[in-house]
Amino acid sequence: LLQMRPKVMWHLLRRYMASRLHSLRMGGYLFSGSQAPQLSPALMRALGQKCPNLKRLCLHVADLTMVPITSLPCTLRTLELHSCEISMAWLLREQDPTVLPLLECIVLDRVPAFRDEHLQGLTRFRALQSLVLGGTYRVTETGLDAGLQELSYLRRLEVLGCTLSADSTLLAISRHLREVRKIRLTVRGLSAPGLSVLEGMPALESLCLLGPLITPEMPSPAEILSSCLAMPKLRVLELQGLGWEGQEAERILCKGLPHCVVIVRACPKESMDWWM
Repeated sequence: LLQMRPKVMWHLLRRYMASRLHSLRMGGYLFSGSQAPQLSPALMRALGQKCPNLKRLCLHVADLTMVPITSLPCTLRTLELHSCEISMAWLLREQDPTVLPLLECIVLDRVPAFRDEHLQGLTRFRALQSLVLGGTYRVTETGLDAGLQELSYLRRLEVLGCTLSADSTLLAISRHLREVRKIRLTVRGLSAPGLSVLEGMPALESLCLLGPLITPEMPSPAEILSSCLAMPKLRVLELQGLGWEGQEAERILCKGLPHCVVIVRACPKESMDWWM
């Protein structure tokens, strides 16, 4: 629902949305000025009451500073925030631990207020298995290490377009997420020694490294192959935006990892449409 005015949203909620609704994407008015209509706690609570089977909620360019997390539908298993504003109290550890008891996946994509304290506050979501951090520039290396220490039960982690170096991120993962199965990571600051810390990870099944290639320390195809051969459960290796598609690098990796699905491709073109 793109930039849906609250009055229209209330009408849809009363007339058409019911138990059949499982997934909802909503666009807000964050960049439309102070007089623009905004999502309200009452609307979020009504959504939970009217749609008891709602599992996935994606909010885009929405001002949530006046919408407490306690008003979100308690049935959610996936919550995505894209270019949204949240209050400082939204995800802190001191909040009610019974909020969103079923939440398994949270996507934080360009949420400027998100910082180390919020990351540590995610520990209250005991069902959480998947975490995506995209452009969360306030998260520090120290904060990531401390946060992952308390999120050791994560099975999937994506750290994309952040100011963190890939080496420091992988070091924190290897220290604390021993049961992680899927890692997706921007290669900024990645080196061969940094990648090698994943060797021996007992549960890692899928590794995705995303470009663009900007540092000379980037591991060579042979070094990536060597590390991947030491990952006992690895079944998928994806390299995106490194400029290696159709090159000798792709041949080396495909030949050296016959037990893996090796995907080498260019970065997709960025879309200006939030629903993409």
